[in-house]
Amino acid sequence: MSLKLAKYTAPDFTQEMFVNAPNAKLEACPRDGVAPEQYHAMSIFPEYFKIDGEWVFAEESRMDCVAVYKDGKIHVVEFRNLHKDDLVVVGRTEKCEEGIYVYPNGFETPEAKGAEDTFAFRTGRSRETAFSKDYDILRDVLEHDKDNGKIVWVLGPAFAFDEDARSAFSALIKNGYVHAVLAGNALATHDLEGAYLGTALGQDIYTTENQPMGHYNHLDTINRARYYGSIKEFIKQENLHGGIIATLEECNIPYVLCGSIRDDGPLPPVYGDVYEGANRMRDEVRGATTVICMATMLHTIATGNMTPSYRVMPDGTVREVYFYCVDIAEFVVNKLADRGSLSAHGIVTNVQDFIVNVAKSLGLKRED
Repeated sequence: MSLKLAKYTAPDFTQEMFVNAPNAKLEACPRDGVAPEQYHAMSIFPEYFKIDGEWVFAEESRMDCVAVYKDGKIHVVEFRNLHKDDLVVVGRTEKCEEGIYVYPNGFETPEAKGAEDTFAFRTGRSRETAFSKDYDILRDVLEHDKDNGKIVWVLGPAFAFDEDARSAFSALIKNGYVHAVLAGNALATHDLEGAYLGTALGQDIYTTENQPMGHYNHLDTINRARYYGSIKEFIKQENLHGGIIATLEECNIPYVLCGSIRDDGPLPPVYGDVYEGANRMRDEVRGATTVICMATMLHTIATGNMTPSYRVMPDGTVREVYFYCVDIAEFVVNKLADRGSLSAHGIVTNVQDFIVNVAKSLGLKRED
């Protein structure tokens, strides 16, 4: 089965509702970091704004941000990045009443419209859900976006606790299925501990046996990396191979590590400034056509909030963004829908098994 992307159908702007719509109202920001009253908050869906009689498409979006009109384009900007006198779209309606149109159904097929029953069993995602089709679609998505998109992975620390999972992800990196990684201090620490000492939190990553004084291992790993001044130099000087971070460095794949209040160390490249880290995350999310989040609820929600349901490609075509949330906890998998990321696909499973299965489905051999 090969991937067939859903075709995007733009609104018909010759319809009366668009023709008769007023121009969107623009108001200047009163000061840096402050939007005008009645600002319009963006969603994950395609949105259009009528400016001087023309409907302008917000080509890049992020939910809970505002639309700034500048140089003939709509720019979607976080509140903290607003500047005094930026022209912001104001209005709280979404169906042309104020020159604003939110368009959630651009990728819908005629067959899908009205196909859902009012009542149905098992509409959520749980341990009882069949995920075979999801795996098949994901395989096709990865095969397609390997050369025709950008695949961003968001990784939680539990992912690094298993030798086979680390090996499988290393194979994905080396074979072009990873274009960026977003994670925290813990994921990188435990993975590097695995490469450096063969453990994660002092436990052997294959046998799961606790090692003598193993509770020092992650701290020793961080301390050694800090001694060398960078992860790259740590890997070089200690001749580390395999796993996630070492392979990312080997293949020159960007990764963003954002810190938290509970971090040990942290490792040298971890962003301690939450907003600087968020900006770097969004830099990598820009252009992403597939996002896969595994075993990290807060990182997943943060990434989901900055990922729209669509992407404008270099040739001008609009395509859907595939967003996956993989976790062993049903609560986490279903949480994104509660937070507004309605386009997310959830898979309830152990993330270590998940990534091994994905690598096998792509015909990849483990990296030793």
